[in-house]
Amino acid sequence: MRAVNETTTTVWIVQPTSKFNSRYQYDSSLIDEAVALTKALPSTKIHGSTIVNIGRLSPREFFGKGKVAELYSIFKLNKIMLVIINGQISPIQQQNLEKKWQVKILDRTALILEIFSDRAVTKEGVLQVEMAALSYQRSRLVRAWTHLERQRGGLGFVGGPGETQIESDRRAIDSQLISLKRQLEKIRKTRELHRKSRAKVPFPIVALVGYTNAGKSTLFNALTGAKEFAANMLFATLDPKMRSVNLDGDTKVILSDTVGFISDLPTELIAAFRATLEEVLSADLIIHVRDISHENTENQNFEVDKVLKSIGVSDTIPVLEIWNKIDLVEMEKRKSFQNLAKRKKGICAISATTKEGILMLTKKIKNSLEPLKFSETLIVPFEFGDRKAWLHENGVVVNEFYTDAGFKFEVIWSDQQKAKYYSFVR
Repeated sequence: MRAVNETTTTVWIVQPTSKFNSRYQYDSSLIDEAVALTKALPSTKIHGSTIVNIGRLSPREFFGKGKVAELYSIFKLNKIMLVIINGQISPIQQQNLEKKWQVKILDRTALILEIFSDRAVTKEGVLQVEMAALSYQRSRLVRAWTHLERQRGGLGFVGGPGETQIESDRRAIDSQLISLKRQLEKIRKTRELHRKSRAKVPFPIVALVGYTNAGKSTLFNALTGAKEFAANMLFATLDPKMRSVNLDGDTKVILSDTVGFISDLPTELIAAFRATLEEVLSADLIIHVRDISHENTENQNFEVDKVLKSIGVSDTIPVLEIWNKIDLVEMEKRKSFQNLAKRKKGICAISATTKEGILMLTKKIKNSLEPLKFSETLIVPFEFGDRKAWLHENGVVVNEFYTDAGFKFEVIWSDQQKAKYYSFVR
């Protein structure tokens, strides 16, 4: 995380709700998530929040005139500097509201982008966030806050006195986007080479996925013994991490931790982080970590599944569903979850914090990595010695013969091993 030296920004959160707009149907968890997201911003203090019922959205100011005036009085009285609107507003709506309220405004997309900017550590992560931010700015191009001087790292959406607005026109943004895409393409090619290198290693890859703050990093630390940053806040981890781990002394796997998902994840971020998320595509097993104690756990589950489908995760990759934070569930419900998980092959109830259920989890991971195997015959031309080596290193060769066409192999492997082999030979 970046070191900051700045004054505290006072924040007010506005949660729009509507009976007539499906995007803004009331859900008690929405305001809680908006609060959690805002707490993830550095040097901010939440002064209050308001749920605003809206009928017909105003194309100029999003809210009706009466509500705009009412909120202005609240913000002025409480000396609010930044308003978070937990929804998507247009550039015109944002500009008009900033003039009326005399505050800076972040909508949900800008808020998430700001958090990502503050949390990105690796070169790839920084580039991905910059590209997402530029794509977002390109669609808007108008910022009202041009008189401030910038003091901290980030995207420039947040900060008090001392922050400058980067002035750029469409051509400048396009030029930057082209440059960023080129840099990310180089990283993507390097990542692809790393994937091919890992494909030579006869250890399965296990990818952790889940809604943000579900406990992926805590579980990663519990399984690997690592001391990676893990906190009870949204998007504590952005950059993917990989560690080898012996689950039970004889089952070695490569464990991968990924960025957390969230509802209404900005399309700019999905596009920018696609290369990172594609690490999941090469996994032999996906562990979907759920916060089973969260009141909205089912909706969170739906959002994770939606993102996995959007990046093209195959149905052939087995998924182990982890009901995490079982220690936060009241006792009767906890026992019910644990009994159900015992009966279900693809479910495990645990607490990554207390390590309750971790031994059962390691057993289920091992069992999930022993899928049905089938026999097949392959012909490998003599000039492709690396393919021959891969087959032997991964222990799938039963018999080997010499033919005029090349090496003839009789192999026994799983769908995952077959997919990994053909990914290697591409």
